[in-house]
Amino acid sequence: MTHIVPPGGHGRPAVPSAPTTALTRCVSVEPAKFAAAHWGHTPLLSRADELPNPAGFADLLSPADADELLSRRGLRTPFLRIAKDGQLVPAARFTGGGGAGAEIGDQVLDERVLELYAGGATLVLQGLHRTWPALIDFARDLGVAVGQPLQVNAYLTPAGNQGFATHYDTHDVFVLQVDGRKHWRIHPPVLPDPLEKQTWGGRADEVAATADGPPALDVVLGPGDALYLPRGWLHSAQAQESSSLHLTVGVRALTRYALVEELIALAAEDQRLRATLPFGTDVADPDAIEPELTETVEALRDWLLRADPAAVAARLRQRAWPAARPAPIRPLVQAAALAALDVDTPLAPRPGLRWQLAPQGDRVALRLFDRTITLPASCAPAVRALLTGEATRVGDLPGLDDDADRVTLARRLLREAVVVPA
Repeated sequence: MTHIVPPGGHGRPAVPSAPTTALTRCVSVEPAKFAAAHWGHTPLLSRADELPNPAGFADLLSPADADELLSRRGLRTPFLRIAKDGQLVPAARFTGGGGAGAEIGDQVLDERVLELYAGGATLVLQGLHRTWPALIDFARDLGVAVGQPLQVNAYLTPAGNQGFATHYDTHDVFVLQVDGRKHWRIHPPVLPDPLEKQTWGGRADEVAATADGPPALDVVLGPGDALYLPRGWLHSAQAQESSSLHLTVGVRALTRYALVEELIALAAEDQRLRATLPFGTDVADPDAIEPELTETVEALRDWLLRADPAAVAARLRQRAWPAARPAPIRPLVQAAALAALDVDTPLAPRPGLRWQLAPQGDRVALRLFDRTITLPASCAPAVRALLTGEATRVGDLPGLDDDADRVTLARRLLREAVVVPA
């Protein structure tokens, strides 16, 4: 189960850019019901007339936008993959140098993309949450809503074609049909809740056998329709009478196994678990390792009972926060604001920024997704005011003795891209 993540500190984004709206664009039930009945458990089909945006999803990425990316943006691999007959096309078949002043050899060549697409290949625009403005904002908002980092890909499939055979993903997905119609066949998992390393290729025979059986869901998605699939659910999709464009929003959710991995990493601090096996132990002999295994399990059990949640949380923060970048900043605008900063300058928190404010003796640590900033403890009220409000005038920052201190702190946070001009 999940919940809508509110703004503020302790790892939460500073300002929600309508996260609830982003989620309700994708599901036809209330967020609480989606969290309880579907999240991580069962698929959900949401028809366009059940969703709040009658215009569908073309505002996020239209066919014309896709053409723009493929032809005029100097796109490079791996931001484009191409699939044909269930196999990936080698990148060398559609990339090359970009001409004078752009001789980098892995740029997408529009002529070769045309040749492959016209021949029935599916184009996969990857990492759109990093390259296309509307999807940068949408992915940030939806990521706040589900409390997990996201990735966004677009699939462009010619009429009557299918990019990939039946398979499963190791992350949850929201499928958003933008243009055309696509026939989806959904089957139950052969491995519920697969981890990232448990890909479908290792269970290809089971996947194929299950795909031959009756589907759990057999539907055609039209423009504006949405489909949620938990990780592990088998699926295949085929474009119908015209070409199809859909977005796939992948949710890279952390699992309990991530907790196990971090616990095991921390267990290296226990001397009993670092002990060398006895001299001459035959590690291939079950009888020889049995007493060592028993003692190891006992030591691990003792250590786990003493595990520090704060240490585990710190490691999970280092793993999760860098996967979900905050809103982009404009370096030139930011630099100009630095030059003009004074007590009357209004500042706002950087949207989507995750942060923690923790005391460290006579200092305070501001933990961010990529670094930690230490400040005098007296700055804590002002930092908190800046990061929990919508906009704050520098001269109104609390807890500091004079305006010079307020301007100094504001300049530091503006330079560190923690806050932005309001």
